[in-house]
Amino acid sequence: MIQLQRLEGFYRVARAEGYARAVPTFPYPITQPGIHQQVKRLEADVGVPLFERVGKDRVVLTPEGRALYAHVAPFLEGLDAVVQSVRKGEVGGTLRVHASGHVLRHLLPAWLRRLQAKRPDIEVALFESKTPALDVLRAGDTDLVVDHLPEIPDDVDVREVGRTHPFLVLPSNHPQAKRQQVRLAQLRDDAFIAYSTDRHLRELQLGALARAGVTPKRLHAADSSETILGFVAAGLGYSLLASLLPGGPREAGVVARPFPGAGTGTVHAAWRKTAARSPLIQAALTLAPKP
Repeated sequence: MIQLQRLEGFYRVARAEGYARAVPTFPYPITQPGIHQQVKRLEADVGVPLFERVGKDRVVLTPEGRALYAHVAPFLEGLDAVVQSVRKGEVGGTLRVHASGHVLRHLLPAWLRRLQAKRPDIEVALFESKTPALDVLRAGDTDLVVDHLPEIPDDVDVREVGRTHPFLVLPSNHPQAKRQQVRLAQLRDDAFIAYSTDRHLRELQLGALARAGVTPKRLHAADSSETILGFVAAGLGYSLLASLLPGGPREAGVVARPFPGAGTGTVHAAWRKTAARSPLIQAALTLAPKP
C-alpha cells in the first residue's frame, strides 16, 4: 500500500521541478531532505526512478513518473475542494426516495424542481411504493420515504410535508354526482372500491364510512388511488380517497366531493435517525414544502 504522504511529496516535487523549490508549497513544515526521503521511498515502492536530474536544482519526470503523475495530480488537486464541500455539507450524489403514487404525482414534482435548481449536483432516484416503504428505509436501501405513515417508528425521524383532505369520488354519470353534498344513504347499494394492498388505508376508508352510517354491501379492491379512480371512471362503484389537491382527485369521468367529518391526513418525509446528518437528506429537507 503506497502512503499518501509519499504521493504528495512526489506530486509537489513534480510541480515545482525541484526538491528545494517544492519546500514552500507544502501546507506544513518540511525540509528538503524530508521531501527527498518521501520520493525515494515511493520509488522503492514502485520499483523504478520517477525523476531525472537535469540541473543542479532541477528535476523532471521520467516516462514512468509522467504516467504516475497523470493519475495522482487530479486526485490531489481536487482533494481540498472535496474536503471543503464535505465540511460545509455540500456533497452531491444520488438521493433515493420512495413515495406513494399520489405523492409522486402531486407533491414531489415542485419540491424536486426546487432541489434541482438549488443543487444540480444532486440526482434524485424515485421509486413508487404501494405501502409505506419503512422496511426499505430501515435496510438502508432508500434515503427518504414520503408517504402517509400509520405510525412513527422509534428509529425514524419525520417532518410533515403535506396534508390531505378526504373526498368521495363518484362516476360523473352517477345521480349523486350533480349534488354538491352527496347523500350517503343513496350510496348504500353501490359497490365501494377499497384499497387492497394497504390495509391501513383500507381500514381508514371503511371506518370513515361506518362513522357516517354507511356499510357497503359490495366491495371491489384496487392497489392504488390511480387504479381506484380508473374503476370509478368506468362506473364500477364509488370510493373515498385522501387528496393533496384542494379540489380533490382529478380524473376524466370522475366527480370529487368533500367528505365532511373525516379530518385531514398527514404526509411525512421520513428518514433513519442514524442518517440524520446526511447532506443529501438535509439539502432535500431544507427545500421541503411547508403544509
